[in-house]
Amino acid sequence: MVVLALNLLAVDPAGLRGLWLRARAGPVRDRVLAGLSALGPRKLHPFVSDEALMGGMDLSATLATGEMQRHAGLLEQPGLLELTMAERCPPGLAVRLGQALDRDTGLALVALDEAAEDGEGLPRALADRLGLFLDLDTFAWGETADLSISLPLVAAAQTRLRQVAQGTAQARLARVAAELGIASLRAPLLALACARAHAAWRGAPEIAEEDLQVAVALCFAHKAVHFPEDAPEQEDTPPEPPQDQPDTEGRDQDERDAEIPEDMLIEAVRAALPPGLLAQLQAARLARAGGGNSGAGQQRKSMRRGRPLPSRPGKPGSGARVDVIATLRQAAPWQKMRRAMMPGRGGDRLLLMPSDIRIKRYQDQTDRVLIFVVDASGSAALARLAEAKGAVELMLAEAYSARDHVALIAFRGQGAELCLPPSRSLVQTKRRLAGLPGGGATPLPSALQLALATAEQARGHGMSPTLAFLTDGRGNIALDGSANRVRAAEDSAQIARAIAARGIPALVVDTSLRPKPQLAELSAQMRATLIALPRADARSLSATVSAALGGQGWIPFRRTGRCAPARA
Repeated sequence: MVVLALNLLAVDPAGLRGLWLRARAGPVRDRVLAGLSALGPRKLHPFVSDEALMGGMDLSATLATGEMQRHAGLLEQPGLLELTMAERCPPGLAVRLGQALDRDTGLALVALDEAAEDGEGLPRALADRLGLFLDLDTFAWGETADLSISLPLVAAAQTRLRQVAQGTAQARLARVAAELGIASLRAPLLALACARAHAAWRGAPEIAEEDLQVAVALCFAHKAVHFPEDAPEQEDTPPEPPQDQPDTEGRDQDERDAEIPEDMLIEAVRAALPPGLLAQLQAARLARAGGGNSGAGQQRKSMRRGRPLPSRPGKPGSGARVDVIATLRQAAPWQKMRRAMMPGRGGDRLLLMPSDIRIKRYQDQTDRVLIFVVDASGSAALARLAEAKGAVELMLAEAYSARDHVALIAFRGQGAELCLPPSRSLVQTKRRLAGLPGGGATPLPSALQLALATAEQARGHGMSPTLAFLTDGRGNIALDGSANRVRAAEDSAQIARAIAARGIPALVVDTSLRPKPQLAELSAQMRATLIALPRADARSLSATVSAALGGQGWIPFRRTGRCAPARA
Protein backbone atom coordinates (compact mmCIF):
# COMPACT_ATOMS: atom_id res chain seq x y z
CA MET A 1 0.00 0.00 0.00
CA VAL A 2 2.94 2.37 0.65
CA VAL A 3 4.37 1.91 -2.84
CA LEU A 4 0.90 2.35 -4.34
CA ALA A 5 0.32 5.58 -2.39
CA LEU A 6 3.62 7.03 -3.64
CA ASN A 7 2.77 6.16 -7.23
CA LEU A 8 -0.70 7.68 -6.95
CA LEU A 9 0.81 10.87 -5.53
CA ALA A 10 3.19 10.97 -8.49
CA VAL A 11 0.31 10.48 -10.94
CA ASP A 12 -1.88 13.32 -9.62
CA PRO A 13 -0.07 15.45 -7.01
CA ALA A 14 -2.23 18.52 -7.64
CA GLY A 15 -5.51 16.60 -7.30
CA LEU A 16 -4.48 14.71 -4.17
CA ARG A 17 -2.87 17.83 -2.67
CA GLY A 18 -0.25 15.74 -0.90
CA LEU A 19 0.59 13.06 1.65
CA TRP A 20 0.40 13.02 5.44
CA LEU A 21 3.28 10.71 6.41
CA ARG A 22 3.09 9.82 10.10
CA ALA A 23 6.38 8.22 11.11
CA ARG A 24 9.26 8.84 13.46
CA ALA A 25 12.67 9.50 12.01
CA GLY A 26 14.39 6.24 11.18
CA PRO A 27 15.49 3.87 8.44
CA VAL A 28 11.92 2.91 7.48
CA ARG A 29 10.94 6.50 6.83
CA ASP A 30 14.24 7.12 5.05
CA ARG A 31 13.37 4.39 2.57
CA VAL A 32 10.05 6.01 1.77
CA LEU A 33 11.64 9.43 1.39
CA ALA A 34 14.29 7.91 -0.87
CA GLY A 35 11.48 6.69 -3.11
CA LEU A 36 9.91 10.16 -3.12
CA SER A 37 13.21 11.74 -4.12
CA ALA A 38 12.43 10.91 -7.77
CA LEU A 39 9.75 13.62 -7.66
CA GLY A 40 12.27 16.28 -6.62
CA PRO A 41 10.64 17.61 -3.43
CA ARG A 42 11.81 20.93 -1.99
CA LYS A 43 12.38 20.90 1.77
CA LEU A 44 10.43 23.22 4.02
CA HIS A 45 11.11 24.00 7.70
CA PRO A 46 8.27 24.71 10.16
CA PHE A 47 9.73 28.13 10.97
CA VAL A 48 10.51 29.23 7.43
CA SER A 49 10.24 32.97 6.82
CA ASP A 50 7.38 34.60 4.94
CA GLU A 51 9.83 35.93 2.38
CA ALA A 52 11.04 32.43 1.50
CA LEU A 53 7.43 31.24 1.28
CA MET A 54 5.81 34.02 -0.73
CA GLY A 55 8.79 35.70 -2.36
CA GLY A 56 10.33 39.09 -1.86
CA MET A 57 13.05 41.45 -2.95
CA ASP A 58 16.27 40.06 -4.42
CA LEU A 59 18.71 42.17 -2.43
CA SER A 60 21.87 41.58 -4.47
CA ALA A 61 20.12 42.17 -7.81
CA THR A 62 18.41 45.29 -6.50
CA LEU A 63 21.67 46.79 -5.22
CA ALA A 64 23.40 45.95 -8.50
CA THR A 65 20.75 47.48 -10.79
CA GLY A 66 19.36 50.19 -8.55
CA GLU A 67 15.83 49.01 -9.34
CA MET A 68 13.49 46.70 -7.50
CA GLN A 69 14.17 43.04 -8.37
CA ARG A 70 12.00 40.26 -6.97
CA HIS A 71 12.55 36.53 -6.42
CA ALA A 72 9.78 33.92 -6.39
CA GLY A 73 8.75 32.15 -3.19
CA LEU A 74 8.33 28.44 -2.56
CA LEU A 75 4.53 28.69 -2.75
CA GLU A 76 4.66 30.35 -6.16
CA GLN A 77 6.41 27.41 -7.82
CA PRO A 78 4.46 24.25 -8.72
CA GLY A 79 5.83 20.98 -7.48
CA LEU A 80 6.21 18.96 -4.30
CA LEU A 81 7.10 20.48 -0.90
CA GLU A 82 8.42 18.36 1.98
CA LEU A 83 7.52 19.80 5.41
CA THR A 84 9.77 18.41 8.14
CA MET A 85 8.62 18.25 11.78
CA ALA A 86 5.07 18.93 10.65
CA GLU A 87 3.72 18.33 14.17
CA ARG A 88 5.45 21.60 15.18
CA CYS A 89 4.00 23.57 12.30
CA PRO A 90 2.78 26.94 13.69
CA PRO A 91 -0.79 28.02 12.86
CA GLY A 92 0.35 30.86 10.58
CA LEU A 93 2.36 28.55 8.35
CA ALA A 94 -0.45 25.98 8.30
CA VAL A 95 -2.89 28.63 7.07
CA ARG A 96 -0.51 29.85 4.37
CA LEU A 97 0.14 26.33 3.12
CA GLY A 98 -3.58 25.54 3.16
CA GLN A 99 -4.38 28.62 1.12
CA ALA A 100 -1.67 27.73 -1.40
CA LEU A 101 -3.07 24.21 -1.77
CA ASP A 102 -6.59 25.60 -2.29
CA ARG A 103 -5.45 27.82 -5.15
CA ASP A 104 -4.90 24.76 -7.36
CA THR A 105 -1.54 25.94 -8.74
CA GLY A 106 0.00 22.49 -9.08
CA LEU A 107 1.43 22.54 -5.55
CA ALA A 108 1.48 19.42 -3.35
CA LEU A 109 2.77 18.84 0.18
CA VAL A 110 4.35 15.89 1.97
CA ALA A 111 3.95 16.49 5.72
CA LEU A 112 6.40 14.47 7.84
CA ASP A 113 4.61 14.04 11.16
CA GLU A 114 7.05 12.82 13.83
CA ALA A 115 4.54 12.92 16.70
CA ALA A 116 5.81 10.68 19.48
CA GLU A 117 2.93 11.02 21.98
CA ASP A 118 -0.84 11.17 21.98
CA GLY A 119 -2.10 14.70 21.57
CA GLU A 120 0.51 15.65 18.98
CA GLY A 121 -0.04 15.73 15.27
CA LEU A 122 -0.51 17.65 12.07
CA PRO A 123 -2.48 20.94 12.28
CA ARG A 124 -6.10 20.61 11.23
CA ALA A 125 -5.72 23.12 8.39
CA LEU A 126 -3.29 20.73 6.69
CA ALA A 127 -4.78 17.40 7.77
CA ASP A 128 -8.07 18.37 6.09
CA ARG A 129 -6.39 19.25 2.78
CA LEU A 130 -3.96 16.37 2.24
CA GLY A 131 -5.58 13.48 0.44
CA LEU A 132 -3.30 10.54 1.30
CA PHE A 133 -2.31 9.20 4.71
CA LEU A 134 0.34 6.64 5.66
CA ASP A 135 1.41 5.44 9.11
CA LEU A 136 4.85 3.81 9.08
CA ASP A 137 5.24 3.19 12.82
CA THR A 138 3.73 -0.28 12.46
CA PHE A 139 6.37 -1.38 9.94
CA ALA A 140 9.62 -3.05 10.96
CA TRP A 141 12.82 -2.72 8.96
CA GLY A 142 12.67 -6.38 7.92
CA GLU A 143 9.21 -5.88 6.43
CA THR A 144 10.33 -3.14 4.05
CA ALA A 145 12.32 -2.94 0.83
CA ASP A 146 13.82 -0.22 -1.30
CA LEU A 147 11.14 1.85 -3.04
CA SER A 148 11.29 3.44 -6.45
CA ILE A 149 8.90 5.39 -8.69
CA SER A 150 8.96 4.62 -12.41
CA LEU A 151 8.66 8.00 -14.10
CA PRO A 152 7.74 6.51 -17.54
CA LEU A 153 4.85 4.57 -16.01
CA VAL A 154 3.76 7.68 -14.11
CA ALA A 155 3.82 9.75 -17.30
CA ALA A 156 1.67 7.15 -19.09
CA ALA A 157 -0.83 7.13 -16.22
CA GLN A 158 -0.99 10.93 -16.26
CA THR A 159 -1.93 10.80 -19.95
CA ARG A 160 -4.75 8.32 -19.22
CA LEU A 161 -5.94 10.35 -16.21
CA ARG A 162 -7.71 12.90 -18.39
CA GLN A 163 -9.96 10.25 -19.96
CA VAL A 164 -11.00 8.39 -16.77
CA ALA A 165 -14.80 8.54 -16.26
CA GLN A 166 -16.03 8.83 -12.66
CA GLY A 167 -19.60 7.55 -13.05
CA THR A 168 -21.40 7.45 -9.69
CA ALA A 169 -18.16 7.36 -7.67
CA GLN A 170 -18.51 10.88 -6.25
CA ALA A 171 -21.99 10.27 -4.82
CA ARG A 172 -20.95 6.95 -3.31
CA LEU A 173 -17.85 8.42 -1.71
CA ALA A 174 -19.94 11.23 -0.24
CA ARG A 175 -22.30 8.66 1.33
CA VAL A 176 -19.40 6.69 2.81
CA ALA A 177 -17.90 9.88 4.25
CA ALA A 178 -21.22 10.71 5.89
CA GLU A 179 -21.42 7.19 7.38
CA LEU A 180 -17.95 7.65 8.89
CA GLY A 181 -18.85 11.02 10.41
CA ILE A 182 -16.46 12.97 8.17
CA ALA A 183 -17.89 16.49 7.98
CA SER A 184 -15.32 17.96 5.60
CA LEU A 185 -16.48 18.44 2.02
CA ARG A 186 -12.89 18.15 0.81
CA ALA A 187 -12.63 14.49 1.84
CA PRO A 188 -14.92 13.03 -0.89
CA LEU A 189 -13.25 15.19 -3.55
CA LEU A 190 -9.78 14.04 -2.50
CA ALA A 191 -10.95 10.43 -2.41
CA LEU A 192 -12.41 10.86 -5.89
CA ALA A 193 -9.04 12.15 -7.13
CA CYS A 194 -7.39 9.10 -5.54
CA ALA A 195 -9.85 6.73 -7.23
CA ARG A 196 -9.29 8.39 -10.62
CA ALA A 197 -5.51 8.21 -10.19
CA HIS A 198 -5.75 4.50 -9.29
CA ALA A 199 -7.92 3.79 -12.32
CA ALA A 200 -5.43 5.60 -14.54
CA TRP A 201 -2.57 3.67 -12.93
CA ARG A 202 -4.35 0.39 -13.78
CA GLY A 203 -5.12 1.57 -17.29
CA ALA A 204 -8.91 1.40 -16.78
CA PRO A 205 -11.22 3.79 -18.66
CA GLU A 206 -13.51 4.42 -15.66
CA ILE A 207 -13.54 4.11 -11.86
CA ALA A 208 -14.27 0.60 -10.62
CA GLU A 209 -14.92 -0.93 -7.21
CA GLU A 210 -11.27 -1.71 -6.49
CA ASP A 211 -10.45 1.95 -7.14
CA LEU A 212 -13.02 3.00 -4.56
CA GLN A 213 -11.65 0.56 -2.00
CA VAL A 214 -8.14 1.95 -2.39
CA ALA A 215 -9.48 5.52 -2.19
CA VAL A 216 -11.41 5.03 1.05
CA ALA A 217 -8.48 3.16 2.63
CA LEU A 218 -5.96 5.89 1.84
CA CYS A 219 -8.18 8.99 2.20
CA PHE A 220 -10.92 8.17 4.75
CA ALA A 221 -9.32 5.90 7.36
CA HIS A 222 -7.49 8.61 9.31
CA LYS A 223 -10.39 11.07 9.09
CA ALA A 224 -13.10 8.71 10.36
CA VAL A 225 -14.82 9.88 13.52
CA HIS A 226 -16.81 6.70 14.14
CA PHE A 227 -17.84 3.50 12.43
CA PRO A 228 -21.58 2.78 11.99
CA GLU A 229 -23.01 -0.22 13.78
CA ASP A 230 -23.90 -3.22 11.69
CA ALA A 231 -27.44 -2.91 10.43
CA PRO A 232 -29.89 -5.47 11.89
CA GLU A 233 -31.05 -8.19 9.59
CA GLN A 234 -34.40 -7.65 7.98
CA GLU A 235 -36.69 -10.61 8.66
CA ASP A 236 -39.76 -9.27 6.95
CA THR A 237 -40.08 -9.89 3.24
CA PRO A 238 -40.21 -6.60 1.33
CA PRO A 239 -43.50 -5.90 -0.46
CA GLU A 240 -43.73 -6.80 -4.10
CA PRO A 241 -43.66 -3.89 -6.54
CA PRO A 242 -46.88 -2.95 -8.31
CA GLN A 243 -47.70 -4.78 -11.52
CA ASP A 244 -47.44 -1.64 -13.61
CA GLN A 245 -43.91 -0.84 -12.37
CA PRO A 246 -41.65 -0.02 -15.39
CA ASP A 247 -38.95 -2.52 -16.28
CA THR A 248 -36.27 0.20 -16.15
CA GLU A 249 -36.42 0.30 -12.36
CA GLY A 250 -35.69 -3.40 -12.21
CA ARG A 251 -32.68 -2.92 -14.40
CA ASP A 252 -31.47 -0.01 -12.26
CA GLN A 253 -31.84 -2.17 -9.18
CA ASP A 254 -29.76 -4.91 -10.78
CA GLU A 255 -27.05 -2.37 -11.55
CA ARG A 256 -27.07 -1.14 -7.96
CA ASP A 257 -26.91 -4.72 -6.66
CA ALA A 258 -23.85 -5.28 -8.83
CA GLU A 259 -22.01 -2.53 -6.96
CA ILE A 260 -20.19 -3.14 -3.70
CA PRO A 261 -22.41 -1.85 -0.84
CA GLU A 262 -21.21 1.12 1.17
CA ASP A 263 -20.75 -1.03 4.27
CA MET A 264 -18.09 -3.05 2.44
CA LEU A 265 -16.26 0.18 1.62
CA ILE A 266 -16.50 1.09 5.31
CA GLU A 267 -14.95 -2.27 6.17
CA ALA A 268 -12.10 -1.40 3.82
CA VAL A 269 -11.57 1.75 5.87
CA ARG A 270 -11.61 -0.25 9.10
CA ALA A 271 -9.10 -2.76 7.73
CA ALA A 272 -6.71 0.03 6.71
CA LEU A 273 -6.46 1.39 10.27
CA PRO A 274 -3.53 0.17 12.39
CA PRO A 275 -4.52 -0.74 15.96
CA GLY A 276 -5.00 2.32 18.15
CA LEU A 277 -4.34 4.82 15.37
CA LEU A 278 -7.85 6.29 15.34
CA ALA A 279 -7.70 6.97 19.08
CA GLN A 280 -4.29 8.67 18.70
CA LEU A 281 -5.51 10.90 15.90
CA GLN A 282 -8.65 11.84 17.84
CA ALA A 283 -6.49 12.68 20.87
CA ALA A 284 -4.41 14.92 18.62
CA ARG A 285 -7.56 16.68 17.38
CA LEU A 286 -8.69 17.32 20.97
CA ALA A 287 -5.26 18.57 21.97
CA ARG A 288 -5.13 20.97 19.02
CA ALA A 289 -8.60 22.24 19.89
CA GLY A 290 -7.50 22.81 23.51
CA GLY A 291 -4.29 24.57 22.60
CA GLY A 292 -1.79 21.71 22.60
CA ASN A 293 0.33 20.15 25.32
CA SER A 294 3.74 21.71 24.98
CA GLY A 295 5.52 22.91 28.07
CA ALA A 296 5.82 26.50 26.94
CA GLY A 297 3.81 29.21 28.63
CA GLN A 298 2.60 32.56 27.40
CA GLN A 299 4.16 34.12 24.32
CA ARG A 300 5.95 37.43 24.70
CA LYS A 301 8.00 39.73 22.52
CA SER A 302 11.73 39.82 23.16
CA MET A 303 14.69 41.79 21.80
CA ARG A 304 17.32 39.16 22.63
CA ARG A 305 16.17 35.56 22.21
CA GLY A 306 13.44 33.33 20.91
CA ARG A 307 12.00 32.57 17.48
CA PRO A 308 12.68 35.35 14.96
CA LEU A 309 9.75 37.60 14.01
CA PRO A 310 9.53 40.02 11.10
CA SER A 311 11.56 43.14 11.86
CA ARG A 312 9.88 46.49 12.44
CA PRO A 313 10.92 50.15 12.02
CA GLY A 314 12.66 51.54 15.06
CA LYS A 315 15.77 53.06 16.57
CA PRO A 316 18.75 51.15 17.97
CA GLY A 317 19.45 51.34 21.68
CA SER A 318 17.89 50.08 24.91
CA GLY A 319 18.67 46.51 23.95
CA ALA A 320 17.30 46.77 20.41
CA ARG A 321 19.50 45.44 17.63
CA VAL A 322 19.53 46.51 14.00
CA ASP A 323 18.48 43.97 11.41
CA VAL A 324 21.13 44.77 8.77
CA ILE A 325 19.65 42.66 5.99
CA ALA A 326 16.13 44.04 6.49
CA THR A 327 17.53 47.58 6.59
CA LEU A 328 19.34 47.03 3.30
CA ARG A 329 16.21 45.60 1.73
CA GLN A 330 14.27 48.67 2.78
CA ALA A 331 16.85 51.11 1.42
CA ALA A 332 17.86 49.36 -1.82
CA PRO A 333 14.84 50.20 -4.04
CA TRP A 334 15.20 53.94 -3.29
CA GLN A 335 18.89 54.36 -4.20
CA LYS A 336 18.35 55.58 -7.78
CA MET A 337 15.77 58.15 -6.67
CA ARG A 338 17.88 59.36 -3.74
CA ARG A 339 20.98 59.86 -5.89
CA ALA A 340 18.88 61.88 -8.35
CA MET A 341 17.48 64.04 -5.51
CA MET A 342 20.89 64.48 -3.84
CA PRO A 343 23.49 64.78 -6.62
CA GLY A 344 27.08 64.70 -5.56
CA ARG A 345 26.38 62.91 -2.28
CA GLY A 346 27.47 59.39 -1.59
CA GLY A 347 28.91 58.45 -4.94
CA ASP A 348 28.58 54.66 -5.17
CA ARG A 349 27.88 54.30 -1.46
CA LEU A 350 24.49 53.22 -0.14
CA LEU A 351 22.32 56.14 0.96
CA LEU A 352 20.43 55.32 4.17
CA MET A 353 17.64 57.23 5.88
CA PRO A 354 16.46 56.91 9.49
CA SER A 355 13.21 55.43 8.19
CA ASP A 356 15.17 52.56 6.64
CA ILE A 357 16.39 51.17 9.95
CA ARG A 358 14.74 47.90 10.98
CA ILE A 359 14.94 46.39 14.47
CA LYS A 360 15.20 42.67 15.20
CA ARG A 361 12.36 41.06 17.12
CA TYR A 362 11.92 37.64 18.67
CA GLN A 363 9.07 35.70 20.22
CA ASP A 364 9.95 34.04 23.50
CA GLN A 365 7.78 31.72 25.59
CA THR A 366 7.69 31.70 29.35
CA ASP A 367 8.03 28.71 31.66
CA ARG A 368 4.92 27.63 33.53
CA VAL A 369 4.53 26.91 37.22
CA LEU A 370 1.64 25.15 38.95
CA ILE A 371 1.29 26.36 42.57
CA PHE A 372 -0.51 23.92 44.88
CA VAL A 373 -2.13 25.60 47.90
CA VAL A 374 -3.05 22.81 50.36
CA ASP A 375 -5.25 23.07 53.43
CA ALA A 376 -3.29 21.31 56.22
CA SER A 377 -5.66 22.17 59.06
CA GLY A 378 -8.16 20.17 61.02
CA SER A 379 -8.64 16.52 61.88
CA ALA A 380 -8.52 15.41 58.22
CA ALA A 381 -5.26 17.23 57.51
CA LEU A 382 -3.12 14.10 57.46
CA ALA A 383 -5.30 12.50 54.79
CA ARG A 384 -5.39 15.64 52.65
CA LEU A 385 -1.65 16.13 53.00
CA ALA A 386 -0.97 12.57 51.92
CA GLU A 387 -3.15 13.08 48.87
CA ALA A 388 -1.48 16.39 48.07
CA LYS A 389 2.02 14.93 48.46
CA GLY A 390 1.23 12.13 46.06
CA ALA A 391 -0.49 14.47 43.62
CA VAL A 392 2.44 16.90 43.62
CA GLU A 393 4.91 14.10 42.95
CA LEU A 394 2.78 12.74 40.08
CA MET A 395 2.34 16.20 38.58
CA LEU A 396 6.07 16.85 38.94
CA ALA A 397 6.83 13.68 36.96
CA GLU A 398 4.65 15.05 34.15
CA ALA A 399 6.20 18.49 34.57
CA TYR A 400 9.67 17.08 33.98
CA SER A 401 8.72 16.01 30.43
CA ALA A 402 6.63 19.15 29.83
CA ARG A 403 9.34 21.52 31.14
CA ASP A 404 7.00 22.93 33.82
CA HIS A 405 7.61 23.82 37.47
CA VAL A 406 5.67 22.91 40.63
CA ALA A 407 5.39 24.81 43.93
CA LEU A 408 3.65 23.92 47.20
CA ILE A 409 2.02 26.15 49.83
CA ALA A 410 0.54 24.67 53.03
CA PHE A 411 -1.63 26.63 55.47
CA ARG A 412 -2.53 25.74 59.04
CA GLY A 413 -2.58 27.31 62.49
CA GLN A 414 -1.92 31.03 62.26
CA GLY A 415 -0.52 31.35 58.73
CA ALA A 416 0.65 29.88 55.45
CA GLU A 417 4.09 28.62 54.48
CA LEU A 418 5.83 28.21 51.14
CA CYS A 419 7.03 24.64 51.59
CA LEU A 420 8.39 24.22 48.08
CA PRO A 421 9.44 27.11 45.84
CA PRO A 422 8.98 26.59 42.08
CA SER A 423 11.08 23.54 41.26
CA ARG A 424 11.48 20.66 38.83
CA SER A 425 13.65 18.55 41.12
CA LEU A 426 11.86 15.35 42.14
CA VAL A 427 14.41 14.60 44.87
CA GLN A 428 14.03 18.02 46.45
CA THR A 429 10.24 17.75 46.28
CA LYS A 430 10.15 14.46 48.17
CA ARG A 431 12.53 15.80 50.80
CA ARG A 432 10.41 18.93 51.40
CA LEU A 433 7.14 16.98 51.47
CA ALA A 434 8.36 14.30 53.87
CA GLY A 435 8.22 16.44 57.02
CA LEU A 436 5.15 18.54 56.24
CA PRO A 437 3.03 18.77 59.47
CA GLY A 438 -0.74 19.10 59.79
CA GLY A 439 -3.51 20.18 62.18
CA GLY A 440 -4.78 23.43 63.67
CA ALA A 441 -6.97 26.29 62.45
CA THR A 442 -7.62 27.37 58.84
CA PRO A 443 -5.92 30.67 57.86
CA LEU A 444 -7.45 30.81 54.37
CA PRO A 445 -6.79 34.57 53.83
CA SER A 446 -3.08 34.08 54.57
CA ALA A 447 -2.96 31.23 52.07
CA LEU A 448 -4.57 33.38 49.37
CA GLN A 449 -2.20 36.24 50.13
CA LEU A 450 0.90 34.03 49.95
CA ALA A 451 -0.37 32.36 46.77
CA LEU A 452 -0.84 35.76 45.16
CA ALA A 453 2.63 36.87 46.21
CA THR A 454 4.19 33.63 44.94
CA ALA A 455 2.39 33.97 41.61
CA GLU A 456 3.50 37.59 41.25
CA GLN A 457 7.07 36.62 42.09
CA ALA A 458 6.95 33.84 39.47
CA ARG A 459 5.71 36.36 36.92
CA GLY A 460 8.60 38.61 37.84
CA HIS A 461 10.96 35.76 36.96
CA GLY A 462 9.32 35.32 33.57
CA MET A 463 6.99 32.40 34.44
CA SER A 464 3.27 31.88 33.82
CA PRO A 465 1.69 30.85 37.16
CA THR A 466 -1.46 28.80 37.76
CA LEU A 467 -2.97 28.33 41.24
CA ALA A 468 -4.57 25.07 42.44
CA PHE A 469 -6.32 25.30 45.85
CA LEU A 470 -7.18 22.13 47.83
CA THR A 471 -9.39 23.08 50.76
CA ASP A 472 -12.79 22.63 52.40
CA GLY A 473 -13.24 26.42 52.48
CA ARG A 474 -13.94 26.86 56.21
CA GLY A 475 -11.51 29.69 56.94
CA ASN A 476 -11.57 30.93 60.54
CA ILE A 477 -8.36 32.98 60.95
CA ALA A 478 -8.28 36.53 59.55
CA LEU A 479 -5.22 38.30 58.19
CA ASP A 480 -4.62 40.06 61.50
CA GLY A 481 -4.44 36.67 63.28
CA SER A 482 -7.79 36.94 65.04
CA ALA A 483 -10.15 33.95 65.20
CA ASN A 484 -13.04 35.61 63.34
CA ARG A 485 -14.90 33.69 60.61
CA VAL A 486 -16.69 36.78 59.26
CA ARG A 487 -13.50 38.82 59.02
CA ALA A 488 -11.70 35.83 57.49
CA ALA A 489 -14.38 35.56 54.79
CA GLU A 490 -14.11 39.29 54.01
CA ASP A 491 -10.30 39.11 53.76
CA SER A 492 -10.53 36.03 51.56
CA ALA A 493 -12.99 37.71 49.20
CA GLN A 494 -10.80 40.81 48.90
CA ILE A 495 -7.67 38.82 48.02
CA ALA A 496 -9.65 36.58 45.64
CA ARG A 497 -10.77 39.64 43.70
CA ALA A 498 -7.15 40.81 43.57
CA ILE A 499 -6.12 37.45 42.07
CA ALA A 500 -8.86 37.82 39.45
CA ALA A 501 -7.84 41.41 38.70
CA ARG A 502 -4.28 40.31 37.97
CA GLY A 503 -5.51 37.65 35.55
CA ILE A 504 -3.93 34.67 37.35
CA PRO A 505 -5.58 31.37 36.30
CA ALA A 506 -6.85 29.41 39.28
CA LEU A 507 -8.53 26.13 40.16
CA VAL A 508 -10.34 25.38 43.44
CA VAL A 509 -10.77 21.73 44.50
CA ASP A 510 -13.42 21.26 47.21
CA THR A 511 -12.18 18.33 49.32
CA SER A 512 -15.07 18.35 51.80
CA LEU A 513 -17.58 15.52 51.88
CA ARG A 514 -20.34 17.90 50.84
CA PRO A 515 -19.71 20.84 48.48
CA LYS A 516 -19.53 24.13 50.39
CA PRO A 517 -21.37 27.20 49.04
CA GLN A 518 -18.60 29.39 50.50
CA LEU A 519 -16.11 27.88 48.08
CA ALA A 520 -18.46 28.41 45.13
CA GLU A 521 -18.68 32.10 46.05
CA LEU A 522 -14.92 32.34 46.57
CA SER A 523 -14.12 30.72 43.23
CA ALA A 524 -16.54 33.06 41.48
CA GLN A 525 -14.79 36.05 43.02
CA MET A 526 -11.45 34.60 41.93
CA ARG A 527 -12.83 33.75 38.46
CA ALA A 528 -11.56 30.25 39.09
CA THR A 529 -12.88 26.83 38.14
CA LEU A 530 -14.47 24.94 41.04
CA ILE A 531 -14.31 21.14 41.21
CA ALA A 532 -16.07 19.12 43.91
CA LEU A 533 -13.82 16.14 44.63
CA PRO A 534 -14.54 14.36 47.93
CA ARG A 535 -12.49 11.34 49.02
CA ALA A 536 -9.86 11.89 46.33
CA ASP A 537 -6.66 9.87 46.32
CA ALA A 538 -3.38 11.12 44.90
CA ARG A 539 -3.78 9.56 41.45
CA SER A 540 -7.37 10.70 40.90
CA LEU A 541 -6.50 14.15 42.24
CA SER A 542 -3.56 14.44 39.83
CA ALA A 543 -5.67 13.24 36.90
CA THR A 544 -8.51 15.63 37.73
CA VAL A 545 -6.23 18.65 38.07
CA SER A 546 -4.47 17.75 34.80
CA ALA A 547 -7.80 17.39 32.98
CA ALA A 548 -9.18 20.62 34.41
CA LEU A 549 -6.08 22.55 33.43
CA GLY A 550 -6.17 21.27 29.87
CA GLY A 551 -4.28 17.98 29.92
CA GLN A 552 -0.63 17.06 30.14
CA GLY A 553 0.54 20.58 29.39
CA TRP A 554 -1.51 22.28 32.18
CA ILE A 555 -2.94 24.90 29.84
CA PRO A 556 -5.85 26.41 31.80
CA PHE A 557 -9.13 26.66 30.02
CA ARG A 558 -11.26 29.79 30.21
CA ARG A 559 -12.05 30.72 33.77
CA THR A 560 -15.80 30.76 34.34
CA GLY A 561 -16.26 30.46 38.08
CA ARG A 562 -18.71 27.63 37.52
CA CYS A 563 -18.70 24.42 39.51
CA ALA A 564 -17.51 21.35 37.62
CA PRO A 565 -18.32 18.27 39.77
CA ALA A 566 -15.99 15.33 39.39
CA ARG A 567 -15.69 11.88 40.86
CA ALA A 568 -12.78 10.54 42.78
